[in-house]
This record gives sequence, C-alpha cells and structure tokens, in this order.
Amino acid sequence: MSTHHDRLAEMLGRLKLSGIRDQLDSLLDEAARSDLDMRQTLTLLCEREIARKDARRIEMALKLAHFPVVRDLAGFDFAAQPSVDQKQVRDLAAGRWIANGENVLLLGPPGVGKTHLAIALGREAIMAGHATLFVPATALVAQLAKGHAEGRLEDRLMQFAKPRLLIIDELGYLPFEPNAAHLFFQLVSRRYEKGAMLVTSNRSVGEWDTVFGDPVVATAILDRLLHHAHVLTIRGDSYRLKEKRRSGLLQKTAASETKPKKD
Repeated sequence: MSTHHDRLAEMLGRLKLSGIRDQLDSLLDEAARSDLDMRQTLTLLCEREIARKDARRIEMALKLAHFPVVRDLAGFDFAAQPSVDQKQVRDLAAGRWIANGENVLLLGPPGVGKTHLAIALGREAIMAGHATLFVPATALVAQLAKGHAEGRLEDRLMQFAKPRLLIIDELGYLPFEPNAAHLFFQLVSRRYEKGAMLVTSNRSVGEWDTVFGDPVVATAILDRLLHHAHVLTIRGDSYRLKEKRRSGLLQKTAASETKPKKD
C-alpha cells in the first residue's frame, strides 16, 4: 500500500497537483466518511486543488501589488463619509471597469479614505484575477525620470503598462517637473483603452494644470483619463482629525497655543 501511495504522490507532483498530494490522506478519509462515490471524490479533490492554487495566486499577487497597508471594503466606514456612494463602490468592486480598460478617479482632501478605497478596490481586482500594481505618484515619476536619464524609459513604461490595473496614489500633493509631466503623459497614453488606472488626488481635475505645470499636457492627460472614467469625489473631514477631536486633543492643542505665555 505504501508503494501505491508513494507512486500516486509522485504522479500528483509531476502533474503539479500539490494541493491534492499534500492533503491526500485527509481528503480520501473525508470522502470515505461522507460516503462519496468516485465522481464525487474526484470533484472534491479538484475543488481543493483549485482552492489551494487560488490562495497561492492571491498571496503572490498581493505581494507583487506592493500595497503599503492592508485595507478592504469591509473596513471602510461609509457612514462617516456620506458623500461616498456605497452602491457605486460595490459596483466598482465587481471589476467590470477593469475588464473594459476604464479608469477611476478618487478625489478629495487628505484623510477622507481615498487610499483606503484604492487599496480595497485593488484587492478586489486581485481576487478576480487581475494583476495589480500600487505606486505613489512621486515614486512613479521618479522611476520614469530615472529610466529616461538612463536610456531605459521604454523598460519603465512597459513595467507600468503591464499590470491590468495600475493604482497611482496621491497625485497632486507635489507639483510635477515639466519633463516629468511629459513622461507621465506617455504612460497614460500607453495604457489608454488597454489597461485600467485608478488615481487618487487631493486636487480637483480643474487644478491639474497646476499639478503638471503645463495646461496643454494636463488637458491631454485628462482627455485620456476621463474618456472612460468613473469619478468619485469625497467631501468630508479627515478621519485622523475626527479621532483627534473625539479624544479632545485638538481642543487641548488649541488651548495651549492661545494661552498667554508668562515672562
């Protein structure tokens, strides 16, 4: 019996069915306890193998996405941000916009949950099988500029054009250099109608000419981003400021600042 078991384990390994191989005894015992016939047992084995492969794929994809923190939709406080349309966010989580090569713009002041939603939607994309990459806008521009200076711009553009979903976080917190704006335009053009993009920004689209330092380039970028886009504008207070107000820290700080100083 040991010989048959070892031979079966070897064949499962050659077929790359490691999920079945590693759980073979427990799976067969489970099938026997449930009095499964041959077809049902085979179905059980395949289901567990697929579940194992999916779990490993998701684990690897999450690492490759480079999310800075773990965030999901279940952890987003929609009640605290009533300007966010929960139904629209749930619809976006289904991922049809990614399959269609469309874009999402998350706009609003700092601290209202833009990055949280971006990461959460990115996780949903990975669950659905879409390769995803998260990158801060400043890091993206720095890498494009470095590639350009080293004569490897095409390699960098291919790197950021490859993922099915590219998430660019915090666009607008720092202005672009003129050359950087042109490099960003090349990336947007490369992904236009081919790969989905999700961009978070603290600036309204009307202010993007200031961000890019060139109204012509800004218009060209927005023309492509907005052509097939879902725009969510979040209005409200920063979560961090709310917590400080709740704890009384802001009032204490304000009081200490206004209190007359002794000579």
